[in-house]
Amino acid sequence: MGLTSSSTGSNLLSKDIEFLKEKCDFTIAIAGNPNVGKSTVFNSLTGLHQHTGNWPGKTVSNAMGMTDYKCKSFLLVDIPGTYSIMSNSQEEEIARDYICFGNPDCTVIVVDSTCLERNLNLVYQILEITNKVVVCVNLLDEAKKKGIEIDLDKLSAKLGVPVVGTIARKKKTLKNLMNTIFDVCSTNTFTRSFKIEYPDTIEKSIETINECIKDVLTDKKFYNYRWISLKLLEGNKKIISSIENYLNVKLLNNDEIQNALLKAKNLLENNGIDNSMLKDKIVSTIMFNSENTSLNVTKYKTSDYNKRNTIIDKILTSKLTGIPIMILFFGIIFWITITGANYPSQILSDFFNFIEGKLVYIFEEFNSPNWLIGVLVYGMYRTLAWVVAVMLPPMAIFFPLFTILEDLGYLPRIAFNLDGFFRKACTSGKQALTMCMGVTKLDFFIISLFVLHYLTDLPGFLQTTNIYYFISCKYYF
Repeated sequence: MGLTSSSTGSNLLSKDIEFLKEKCDFTIAIAGNPNVGKSTVFNSLTGLHQHTGNWPGKTVSNAMGMTDYKCKSFLLVDIPGTYSIMSNSQEEEIARDYICFGNPDCTVIVVDSTCLERNLNLVYQILEITNKVVVCVNLLDEAKKKGIEIDLDKLSAKLGVPVVGTIARKKKTLKNLMNTIFDVCSTNTFTRSFKIEYPDTIEKSIETINECIKDVLTDKKFYNYRWISLKLLEGNKKIISSIENYLNVKLLNNDEIQNALLKAKNLLENNGIDNSMLKDKIVSTIMFNSENTSLNVTKYKTSDYNKRNTIIDKILTSKLTGIPIMILFFGIIFWITITGANYPSQILSDFFNFIEGKLVYIFEEFNSPNWLIGVLVYGMYRTLAWVVAVMLPPMAIFFPLFTILEDLGYLPRIAFNLDGFFRKACTSGKQALTMCMGVTKLDFFIISLFVLHYLTDLPGFLQTTNIYYFISCKYYF
């Protein structure tokens, strides 16, 4: 295990991957939610020391590594961590495009054994695209501590794909995973095609489009007609565009497909299902299957193992108490940041003024012209000293406080509470976290870095940085 390569940019179907694929026998995609040990599995299998973090979308493009097993070479591609592949953000789009169109010989989906239900949401979405999947149930040691037991054989039978339990930090537990990957790639036998059963009306609509898609795409190398039919029915422009670019065919310009799509949508409308309701039903069906599967394969030694977290979530995200608690937290943080920063700012200012006087004295001793003293001391030095004295203290206070809230898991709950309000402005709740910086006298450069930490899609980043100019800062009053 050793040779590695990293790529830049968000296009996973790059020449780098295609070049390395030619040198390898098999290509493996590693997918999963953020913070499930996906990159740790990747590092252990390839010998690569990729940075692991605790924020969503940490793997913003891709990482590649090569490893040998049983005289075969494997190219492993670590795709961005994501909760879904319904193309609502950049990392979701990258993950979906590679799984759909990157033609990996096997997709390893890493899931967290301590919260299986939430992770199965992604598993079901990927299984709709491909059945060349190995589910890696990770963090079994953490599950054991919490008294959680997962029947891996039963889970495999429910999903129709191999399921392997691992502890990513222990390489010995990954041998079984690598052996399963080898078997899946070598035998290439996938007798069972996975299918999520949606409500009857939606199933009939999918079938209406599916028959037409089969005729139109007979000569294409992508055979998951049902998934394409479902995406056409949803009308997701990003996904449809990716499908059209990959298949090199304009699906929406085809008369047969348009007629079938119109017929399918009329069927839905006659049964009171509009486009918004259709998406809700699709998501709710996937979530129902995830919940049902999780309940069937998971046993808890104590029924209230997650009771404390559930109570905290209800309080922090409740419509009644969530917003007041959030305002209280923000008020305390802003008060500590703005008031507390004044004292170190004054100390730094006095120190830099003292140094300024000494610099002026030195320049005057050497009979330097006034214009030179003005440029170097009163211009460059004073400006730099003022920026440091004003910016450093609030940064040193604000960032650690927000880091603590992030580690406690409160920031995602803030984003959840404010998402409805920000959606009305055509943005997301995650942008609320960046707006907080505007009242703490932090400059545009710092806010940009902070925005990138939370906003993983370029439109969201540009929108937030533009809005930032209209936010009042303490020094604007």
